[in-house]
Amino acid sequence: MPQDDPTLMFTNAGMVPFKRAFLGEENRGYTRAASSQKCLRVSGKHNDLENVGRTPRHHTFFEMLGNFSFGDYFKQEAIDFAWELLTQRLGLSPDNLAASVFREDDDAHAIWQSGIGLPESKIYRLDEDENFWSMGETGPCGPCSEIHFDFGPTGHCTSEVCDPSCECGRWLEIWNLVFMQFNRDASGEMTPLPKASVDTGGGLERWAQVLQGVETNYDTDLFVPILERAQEVSGVGLGADPEKDVSLRVVADHARALTFLVGDGVLPSNEGRGYVLRRILRRASRHGVLLGVEQPFVHQVADKVIDEMASAYPELTERRAFITDRIRRDEERFLETLSKGLGLLEGEIGELRAKGASELPGDVVFRLYDTFGFPVDLTEDILRGHGMKPDMAGFDSAMESQRTRARAAWKGSGDTAVAEVYGRIANDLSTSFVGYSGLEGQSSIAALLRGGEPVEKAVQGDEVEIALAETPFYAESGGQVGDRGHIVTEEGRVEVADTQKPVDGLFVHRGKVVEGVIREGALARASVDAASRQATVRNHSGTHLLHAALRQVLGPQAMQKGSLVGPDRLRFDFTHDTPVSVEELERIEDLVNEWIEENLSARTRISSYNEAVAGGATAIFEEKYGDEVRVVSFGEHSTELCGGTHASATGDIGLLKIVSETGIAAGVRRLEALTGMGALHYVREQEKRLREMAQLLKTSESEVVERVERLLEERKAARREIDELKAAQRGGSGEDLLADAREIAGGKALAARVDGTEAKELRNMIDDLRNRLGSGVVFLVAETKGKVLLAVGVTKDLCGERKAGDLVRELAAVVGGGGGGRPDFAQAGGKDASKIDAAIEKFHTLVGAA
Repeated sequence: MPQDDPTLMFTNAGMVPFKRAFLGEENRGYTRAASSQKCLRVSGKHNDLENVGRTPRHHTFFEMLGNFSFGDYFKQEAIDFAWELLTQRLGLSPDNLAASVFREDDDAHAIWQSGIGLPESKIYRLDEDENFWSMGETGPCGPCSEIHFDFGPTGHCTSEVCDPSCECGRWLEIWNLVFMQFNRDASGEMTPLPKASVDTGGGLERWAQVLQGVETNYDTDLFVPILERAQEVSGVGLGADPEKDVSLRVVADHARALTFLVGDGVLPSNEGRGYVLRRILRRASRHGVLLGVEQPFVHQVADKVIDEMASAYPELTERRAFITDRIRRDEERFLETLSKGLGLLEGEIGELRAKGASELPGDVVFRLYDTFGFPVDLTEDILRGHGMKPDMAGFDSAMESQRTRARAAWKGSGDTAVAEVYGRIANDLSTSFVGYSGLEGQSSIAALLRGGEPVEKAVQGDEVEIALAETPFYAESGGQVGDRGHIVTEEGRVEVADTQKPVDGLFVHRGKVVEGVIREGALARASVDAASRQATVRNHSGTHLLHAALRQVLGPQAMQKGSLVGPDRLRFDFTHDTPVSVEELERIEDLVNEWIEENLSARTRISSYNEAVAGGATAIFEEKYGDEVRVVSFGEHSTELCGGTHASATGDIGLLKIVSETGIAAGVRRLEALTGMGALHYVREQEKRLREMAQLLKTSESEVVERVERLLEERKAARREIDELKAAQRGGSGEDLLADAREIAGGKALAARVDGTEAKELRNMIDDLRNRLGSGVVFLVAETKGKVLLAVGVTKDLCGERKAGDLVRELAAVVGGGGGGRPDFAQAGGKDASKIDAAIEKFHTLVGAA
């Protein structure tokens, strides 16, 4: 996942982590780099999803190898380095290599021809869409030179000129050298950059294909063991059926993507990254169904991915159980959803048939695709069998609407004009935070904003934003809320309600002028609300201890997914598949309070990121860290990278009390807790409620549980007596209903309308009547609370001839509904009670009792 880049869901190229260095927004202290980068391409411009499994070289997850120059070397060295590595170090024959350059890039052409000695016949000048790269519509851009492996003529190419842009399979791009030398403005004009840079990228999978001399990426040792596992668990071998070969390759590819996504903390959901993960998992699972596998199996393939990749990515071994269990759970859900989708589709087909229509509405096709994972071609196949077709124009419209919503969700939020104001202020000011050592400070007002616009003064009643050169106020970040307090000058006073960091390095104090006048440039005294800060400090340090205890009790897969630390409470979100048990919560709470009792001193130090992580510090994956980080430790129990404010010792926390544990998303749990006086007040409130409950029950506090248990037993006995009375009543009415049973082949058929009957009671009646019939079919239908309920029961001896699920689907269609179930029992719902009599007649016709 890209850090600090809201324009991208996933890292899709090796240059992404260096984007700010290329833009000149970040100085990393070095001008050259090389990397192997985990990448995912599943959406937007770089979307390889539909090609996966059908081509020899497209993947969702892949590893991109690259070298980079930030204003250091340029074209000559980049081409020299690439050629040396490929021909001298990796041993590829120059006879099998060719280069393409941008049609106007004479410099690169000359280097390949004169410097490298590549013959003219192996240097191809291609157009902008092939050999020119840009970061966006505006910004850094430049020509690129690609190195291609030539497999030789394929014998089936139909192009007039077979150059590296041809899709016949002769050419394989193995390395792209991008020369960022221009900046393009909104008008399209390009001007040279002050420092030209280089960004190169080559897929490890493609390099492996060429170096191992195999026909496709799937034949390399990166994929063969994974494909073997897919064949083993599916019972389908490669080579028997081309379409099943595609499915096996899709499963192998997607298992790699799922393993790394879940391993890096992405979890299935209905939005953002989690939605993409879910789509990949559903696609893999669907291909499993096409292979004849109707049970969860992708997690078994993912387990093999971990075996193969853990030597390079050891964190996969640590998270193995979490990764495979998370994939298995969501696949189980999808397989259940798949059957529900079939029920929905069959219900819609019944409604269409009743209306005499033959086209399934596009929004329904999209719902099947989006909610139930139905590919459109599967929906088409099912409809074709009923003489129907899908409304593809409506489907395309619904799909485009979803894409528009997705794009909007990733554009970020906020007023652009205000953001530009913050940016201008930040160019001249970098706020110095002095709040670690004290709660007061003195500084001049460097900027004053009212309504998002810079002003020279603000008067009583104005809502303002103030930027100081130096401040003791902590700006919201890392889950900790911003400080509140007041800023005072000789002429006025501002009550600060919040402190934010709208851009890196700039602290903005938001509040209201409550006295006098506040002027830009005035000397100000800034004071943080001490009680609020101290309460926040207790909660933040408590959060660190809670995180450490969670990982100790639940295991290392309990990774932080978010937190909120304020003066009144703390909230901690973490990855875990099942609710945390009462026993586990007690162990976690006990551990934290034992560490509080030890009164462990806080230790804070500044370290390099790599040194801190190597020393055991916990880093939060989605947080952005610089080269230097602040490390906060409490004894040997907790060490985290954190820029927040903390207690000087664990004893300052006083007490930590967990007050709730809930699930907030698939695989994500949330704990809320209180510390200090907040925890004490909570305990007192619980004691008060216990006293009130004891008074209501007219018993002592120690006997409340026993008294409630007795009341529940009495209630249960009363319900049992009511059920027995209902059963006796049902027996009498059942005799009356049986009198209307009709003879059919092999037994009897009974249909009856029993309005007001609930679904559970309907089932009980079906069971009772079916048993009394001996051999036969029972259909009961009821109008209850404005809805139509239907149930069909078939005795086991007739299930081979008449299936309850099939019958109820056709009957539900009559009343405008749908449903399904087992051969011996099925239920459904409908909307049109006026058609109940028609449904009964339909039943008699279907079973031959008309």
